[in-house]
Amino acid sequence: MPCTTILVGKDASYDGSTIIARNDDSGSGRYDPKKFVAVSPAEQPREYHSVISRMTLTLPDDPCAYAMVPNAGPDRGILAESAVSVRNVAMSATETISVNSRVLAADPFVEYRPATGAEGEPGYEPEQPGGFGEEDIITLVLPYVHTAREGVRRVADLLESVGTYESNGIIIADVDEIWYVETIGGHHWIARRVPDDAYAVVPNQLGIDFFDIDDAFGQQREFMCSADLVDFIAEHHLAREMNPSPARINAFNPRRAFGTATPKDHIYNTPRAWYMQRHLNPSSQWELAECDGGGAASSAAAYEIGLGSAASPAAVDVDRQVFRPESNDIPWCRVPDDKVTIEDVDFLMSSHFEGTPYDPYGTTGTPESRHRYRPIGVNRTGQMVAMQIRPYVPDAYRSVMWIAYGSGPFTTAAPFYANVAATPAYLRETPVDEVSTDCLYWSNRLIAALADAHYFETSNLVEQYIEDVQAHGHRTVAETDRLAQSAGRAGKRNDSSAESSNEPSAESSTKLATELAVEPAAGPSVNLSASSVAGSHAEPAAEPAAGADAVRDILEQANESTAAWLRKRTSKLLFDVLYTTSNLMHNSFAMSDHWTK
Repeated sequence: MPCTTILVGKDASYDGSTIIARNDDSGSGRYDPKKFVAVSPAEQPREYHSVISRMTLTLPDDPCAYAMVPNAGPDRGILAESAVSVRNVAMSATETISVNSRVLAADPFVEYRPATGAEGEPGYEPEQPGGFGEEDIITLVLPYVHTAREGVRRVADLLESVGTYESNGIIIADVDEIWYVETIGGHHWIARRVPDDAYAVVPNQLGIDFFDIDDAFGQQREFMCSADLVDFIAEHHLAREMNPSPARINAFNPRRAFGTATPKDHIYNTPRAWYMQRHLNPSSQWELAECDGGGAASSAAAYEIGLGSAASPAAVDVDRQVFRPESNDIPWCRVPDDKVTIEDVDFLMSSHFEGTPYDPYGTTGTPESRHRYRPIGVNRTGQMVAMQIRPYVPDAYRSVMWIAYGSGPFTTAAPFYANVAATPAYLRETPVDEVSTDCLYWSNRLIAALADAHYFETSNLVEQYIEDVQAHGHRTVAETDRLAQSAGRAGKRNDSSAESSNEPSAESSTKLATELAVEPAAGPSVNLSASSVAGSHAEPAAEPAAGADAVRDILEQANESTAAWLRKRTSKLLFDVLYTTSNLMHNSFAMSDHWTK
């Protein structure tokens, strides 16, 4: 899908968490409703059937539970999009990217082909299932892995055995590492670990710009790839460096070898990377496009990393380079000026070139410049989920999903714990073809459609909403962590007795009922009756910690409390925006009848 991704290493984040976030944007003219659901091991399919590619896979019989934010409708398959497992492994899939025609000639996509002709007659060709794609990938991988590295290897196994019908970036994270996988044609792949002290951005373009072959075929500390990648590059003449080293290839720039740099990239993709890095590295040199008064182009040679080069971007002083919205060499990752917060991520995922001539809601520049580039926060965003895996709390409540539905400039993300068996109806029960203010998705869609036409008149209302939701979210997480910690300790104490129980103590239950006074989550959250996946190499997971059931109850009640508060606050925003925009209707008239109060 046409998405935007930001990945934040643990030493680059404000609290030591790994953070992965992606906007799930639908194609132009399409709006896909979203829902937040929990999937139990029993609900995970054992035989998976892809809707788009008609592929069938037998899956292992040992999946774990996970929470996800898929499409609300089943017409295009599961499309899990963003998910976190009970093992605290997070996935976001996929960031749609593109590879050049030379790659596609060398390793074509595995595309579905319908049957032609009539069976038994001359010329009949049976249906040929395709490979996997965005519809399938999280369902096929996440429930069967224990670490991000395992996730990379499982993706690789699927690529090499089944193949894919599209080019994708796949994000997999745990508490220690973030890995980003890029598919190269139908079966090949590369993966790079996000440096701990860096962030990475991906705007629908093959992004990895440095790859260490020695490490990928050695210790695999930072890089992994297809076993035949070097031969694949050589056989199909994919290397592009003008003066390659006669020595053995030990590093190269995948973006140049496999990717694209077209006029469409300069309108749709590179400006988003430029804006995100401009925000997180304001001390670096950023210029507008040359036609808008930007200076001379930066020297591409300053960031030259081609086949045969052993240089790493870390050794190149990118801070002294000048980047513009249409630069082809904007780094995939870099060290931020300051630690990156959840608020930074939320702002960037909803941004629209604020403070530049390219802001569609701005007053500077020209009518042409304000609509020249594709903003990150667009009208067709279905959801943004920032998945935060925190190292300073126990496994049972380590992962938080910051969830936003709808167009980013008019909403914000609220935190929900991932290790739950049920999710709040306000985020779960999303009608596909009926607008309803009983759910967060449609409420946010209505707010955005109303506020868009009167951006300045409603901006204060939206900004106050964002501030309120974020502050309430952080408070709720802090308090829930404390309650969960107490319940976990109580569970351990209870386990020491012969009559041990995982129920929370009376004291903690009373406190919880007072502070998170809502009804418990109701009912099963999702039915995955038509889906499935292939083998895992991992060892069995450890048994749940003492007090796990009590902790999960607390997390579910915290999620319900957040949803109840969010519903009330979102309804107020809708009321205020509706009132403001009603007064600005073209048929408004200030004079009233004399008896009107």
